[in-house]
Amino acid sequence: MSLRAATSLVALHRVSFATPDGRLLLDGIDLAFGPERTGLVGRNGVGKSTLLKIITGEALPSAGSVERAGRIGLLRQTVQPSPGETAATALGIGADLERLDRLERGLGTDEDFAEADWTLEARLAEALAAVDLAGLDPGRLIDSLSGGQRTRLGLAALLLAEPDLILLDEPTNNLDAEGRAAVARILAGWKKGAIVVSHDRTLLRDMDRIVELSTLGARIYGGNYDLYAERKSAERATAARDLETARNEAKATERRIQASVERQQKRDGRGAKNRARNDQPKILLDAKRDRSERTAGAIGQRAEHQRQEAAEALSSAEAEVERIETLALRLPSTKLPAGRMVLAFDKVAFAYPDRPAILRDFSLTLTGPERVALVGENGAGKSTLLRLAAGELQPTVGMVQRPVPSAMLTQSVDFLDPVLSIVENFRRLHPDASLNHAHAVLARFLYRNQAALKPVHALSGGEMLRAGLACVLGGATPPGLLILDEPTNHLDLDSIAAIEAALREFDGALLVASHDADFLDAIGIERRIPFPLAGAATSFPA
Repeated sequence: MSLRAATSLVALHRVSFATPDGRLLLDGIDLAFGPERTGLVGRNGVGKSTLLKIITGEALPSAGSVERAGRIGLLRQTVQPSPGETAATALGIGADLERLDRLERGLGTDEDFAEADWTLEARLAEALAAVDLAGLDPGRLIDSLSGGQRTRLGLAALLLAEPDLILLDEPTNNLDAEGRAAVARILAGWKKGAIVVSHDRTLLRDMDRIVELSTLGARIYGGNYDLYAERKSAERATAARDLETARNEAKATERRIQASVERQQKRDGRGAKNRARNDQPKILLDAKRDRSERTAGAIGQRAEHQRQEAAEALSSAEAEVERIETLALRLPSTKLPAGRMVLAFDKVAFAYPDRPAILRDFSLTLTGPERVALVGENGAGKSTLLRLAAGELQPTVGMVQRPVPSAMLTQSVDFLDPVLSIVENFRRLHPDASLNHAHAVLARFLYRNQAALKPVHALSGGEMLRAGLACVLGGATPPGLLILDEPTNHLDLDSIAAIEAALREFDGALLVASHDADFLDAIGIERRIPFPLAGAATSFPA
C-alpha cells in the first residue's frame, strides 16, 4: 500500500533491502511520512530498525530510492557511550557551551561572538526539564547515568536540535512510568513528523496512524493502536476464512476432475468392448474412438485450467496470511493448592555493602496461585526484591521462606548458556531428562526438530523468553512460583500477546516487576506493591 502525504518529509519509492547473506528483508516498500505521528509495528527481525536507518541514510537500499525534504533526528534503542563522554557532548552542544563559557570569562574571540547561541542555556534547561532531567550537569559523564536517563538525554538532544522528523526506536524500553510519561508528553506536543518503533501499547494509542511491517510488505492503518488492533483482528479472521474456503475449493475441484475422468474412463471402456465385439462398421468405430480421444483431451485441458484457477485462488489466500507460526504456548500445570503458601518475607531488611538499606522491616506473603506485581520507578528496589524472592540474594535481617519450587526469568534469561543450543540447555538444567523427552517438551513451546538445535545467542528476545519458559517449566516438577523481571521489554506485539495468553492460563503463582500496565492487566494481576517502599533508599544497583 502506498501513501503520499500532502507534505512529505520522507518518501520511499519501491525500496528493497537485502542482508549480507542475501536474505530479502524489505521488498518494494512504498511509503511517505509527513507531519504526523506514525507508529511502526511488526515482528522482531522484520526490518523496522533497518527501515529507520534507510530513512536517515545510514543504510542504503538494495533497490529503490528515498526522498528527504527536512532534517531528521534519530533516537536509537541503545547508546554505548565513549570513554569520558559527557552529557554536553551527547547533546551535541559541547563546543557551543565552551564558547559561551569563554565569552562569559572575557576570553572570547570575534569568531566566538559571531557564532554564539545566546538562547542555548535557556533552551537546554527547557529540554532537560521536559524529559525530567532538570538540573543535570552538562559536564556529567554519560557512563554514570542509568539506561533510562541516557534515553531521556537522547530525547533532550532531539528537542534541542529541532528536526523536522524524529525517529524513535523503542524509546520506552527500560523506562519506568515517569520516563514513559516524559516520552508521551514530548510526542503529544510534537507538531512536526515522528516515526515511533514501539511495542508500548500505551504510547501507540497516541499515534495518528499505524504502519505495520510484515513479510507481506508495509500496510497503513489510519488511527491509533486500538483501531489497528481491531482492524488487524478482523483482517486475520477474514484471511483465515478465505484460506479455508480456498483450500476446500481446491479439494472440491480435484474431486470434480476425478469424477469427470472416471466417467470418461467408463465410456472408453464401453467403446473398447464394442470394438472387441466387431459388430459395428470399422468407420463408425474409428469415429467413436476419435471423438473419445478428443473428449479426453478436452477434459484434460479443462482439468488443468480448473487446477490452475484453484491454485491461484489458494495462493492469493495464503498471501494474506503471514507465513509465521503462531506463538501459542501451553504451560504445564503446577497443581498448586489454593491455600498453599508459596513465598513469605518476614521483617526483611537488605542493603548492598556500603550503601543505605533498600528494604527495612518488609513483610509479604503470597498464598496459592496469587498474582502480585511490583510497580514504580527504576532504581527503587523491585529487581532486588525479586532476587531475594528467588534466593539469589540473602536478607541482611529477617527471613525469606520459599516452601515451593520457584523459577526466575530476567529480561536476558541469563541462566541459559548462550553458547549451547536450546535442547542442550534443557538437558543441562534437567540432567535426568532423555533427549527424546527434552525434544518433546521443547516442541510444546514451538521448538520442534531443528529449531531446538538453535544456539541461544542467536535467539530474539521473544524466542529467548520462550526458551527460558520451556527450560524452567518443562521439568518433572514445574515451579509453583514464577518470578518475572520486566518480561515484555524487547518483545514484539505478537510475542507479548502469546506470553500474556500463556500466563493467563498458568495455574501457579506469579510475582512480576513490570512498567507495562497493559501486560499486568492482561495476566490478571490481583495485587500491586508500589515502589519505592516507605523509608527505603533509592538509586542503587538493581
